[in-house]
Amino acid sequence: MTRRTVLCIRHGESTFNAAWRVNPVDPLHFDAPLSDFGRGQVLQVRRALARYPVEIVLTSPLTRALQTAQGLFDGHPNAPRIQVAPLLRERVENSCDIGRAPAVLAAEFPSIDLSQLDEAWWHREGRPDARGICVEPVSVVQARAAQFRDYMLARPERVVALVGHGTFFFYLTGKALANCEVAEFPATSV
Repeated sequence: MTRRTVLCIRHGESTFNAAWRVNPVDPLHFDAPLSDFGRGQVLQVRRALARYPVEIVLTSPLTRALQTAQGLFDGHPNAPRIQVAPLLRERVENSCDIGRAPAVLAAEFPSIDLSQLDEAWWHREGRPDARGICVEPVSVVQARAAQFRDYMLARPERVVALVGHGTFFFYLTGKALANCEVAEFPATSV
């Protein structure tokens, strides 16, 4: 049996992460992009990932993850395809977890396969809070992580990179990841 590897990579620091560190109140950075520091993190990690024979990159459709995936894998020796996986999105808890329409993302990321995205692909059910955000229940995120796990186990690739988010990766793997941290797992343990 061939060993399959999954690389879980949390996005680099976003403008939301940077603002939250200074004052832990939602700064209302909807679909927050990478900060300057986050872009630097991506450049540092990029070299380390060149040694992995990545066959496909699955990424969250949130901008900070798309920027991280593109920054890490454009020019990678294996030239893996980058594809959006909507199930890999972050739990909607704050403004940064609210996404943008596929047409808007396609204009900014023309080389990334966005064909899996619905028009409004983030969690929108329930009653909005004072910020206008429908916070995603933990049970919904846990079910989505289980669905994504099944999706991963059915994939044919031997080395898959996932670019996503701290809370979602915690529910998927049980491990908390720092910004731009790479965690390697056998596919059966994800």
